[in-house]
Amino acid sequence: MNDRPVTLAAVAGAHGVTGEVRLKLFGDGVDSLRAHEAFNDGALTLLKVRSDRKGGAIARFAEVADRAAAERLRGTALTVPRSALPALDDGEYYHADLLGLSAQTEGGEPLGTVVAVENFGATDLVEIERPDGKRFMVPLIDAAVPGWDAARLVVAAAFAEQ
Repeated sequence: MNDRPVTLAAVAGAHGVTGEVRLKLFGDGVDSLRAHEAFNDGALTLLKVRSDRKGGAIARFAEVADRAAAERLRGTALTVPRSALPALDDGEYYHADLLGLSAQTEGGEPLGTVVAVENFGATDLVEIERPDGKRFMVPLIDAAVPGWDAARLVVAAAFAEQ
């Protein structure tokens, strides 16, 4: 398994004057952050985190003592190693596991590289960038993506835009 860093949240700015920060969450909410004591290879130690009741969170880190230090963190991604994430059940995946995969048809024809995973309400969509820079999206359903592994994502020919 690739152990690259996975981003769970990003610092949106300071909250108050005592060093707390506002977070934009990318994972499964506040509980996904509570499962980790440290972020960014140990550079930030989580002391407490709570929901902001608006879809984000408020956090305090041991290394951040005041508002000025909190403001300097604005834009910082909070990452953990992929190996620190919980194991998945069959059929589940982390978006980070799909990003960067080589995409090809069932016949082995190269299509490009997975550059994004989006969800606009119905199902996840993988965005594939062709070598010429053009991009297309494929729904992450069995009919369109019959499978993937750590090295490649297979796209049914009918869904591979030409």
